[in-house]
Amino acid sequence: MTVLGQNQYGKSEVRVLKVTRDGATHHVKDLNVSVALSGDMDEVHLSGSNAHVLPTDTTKNTVFAFAKEHGIASAESFGILLARHFVTGQEAVTSARIRIEEYAWQRIDTPGEDRHSFARENQETRTAQVTFDGSGWSVLSGLKDLVLMNTTDSEFHGYVKDRYTTLPETRDRILATEVNARWRHAWCDEAEPAPDWDDSYRRTRAHLLAAFAGTYSFSLQQTLYAMGAAVIDSGPGIDEIRLSLPNKHHFLVDLDPFGLKNDTPDGAVYFAADRPYGLIEATVLRDGAEPAIPVDLTNLP
Repeated sequence: MTVLGQNQYGKSEVRVLKVTRDGATHHVKDLNVSVALSGDMDEVHLSGSNAHVLPTDTTKNTVFAFAKEHGIASAESFGILLARHFVTGQEAVTSARIRIEEYAWQRIDTPGEDRHSFARENQETRTAQVTFDGSGWSVLSGLKDLVLMNTTDSEFHGYVKDRYTTLPETRDRILATEVNARWRHAWCDEAEPAPDWDDSYRRTRAHLLAAFAGTYSFSLQQTLYAMGAAVIDSGPGIDEIRLSLPNKHHFLVDLDPFGLKNDTPDGAVYFAADRPYGLIEATVLRDGAEPAIPVDLTNLP
């Protein structure tokens, strides 16, 4: 003899990005929302009757639609809106649990009026690799997990198409990536003064951010090269930089079935996809320098 105990169902990890446009200044709210509903759900478990079941796909759509209709003032207020909607809108649902993770973005200061470039807060890890063979030094500095985003000034079109191509061309898209970079210092002789490593790191990071924010992008490859070139061109201290940039895709959500227009002048709602993703990698060298950073960055610290 068995009985059914406590149970719930819903949609987990709905990744929603809300971009609000205030002229040239953009504001973002980036959430990971999980919905769990409980109530009169015995029959779906015991007999397979779906009469009281609101599809989990509907809960996902509700998250996107509410982000557009109501905006996201805060994670808490958005969760309250969703929970109230599910409990009051469905007789069989007596309890709703909404769990939300919010990812903070820090605005990148840029010259001029455009304010649409961001860096994810509290994500970056600084790295270093030092090699010494008894006579000479090789120092690789770097960073990983530096998440950047431009909410406009990015296009992608004019690419090769074949029978399997379905990606539509776009003249305005979100460009987001997670920067993994290693750069090789010119310093190799202990008889010469060593760089100020902390200052060098800060300046290199700043050049990467400025180039990402300041490049009107027609491809992530173009942005990668601009970032690497900004570091090399900043001075003689760095001879080589290798960048690995995954394309963190954000797709406009189709809200037409709910009578909502997305991508309106005041902003839009996007689905943040984590995989699969495009991966763009390249090395930028000072003219005449020989490459020395390994192509595969995965085993570097």
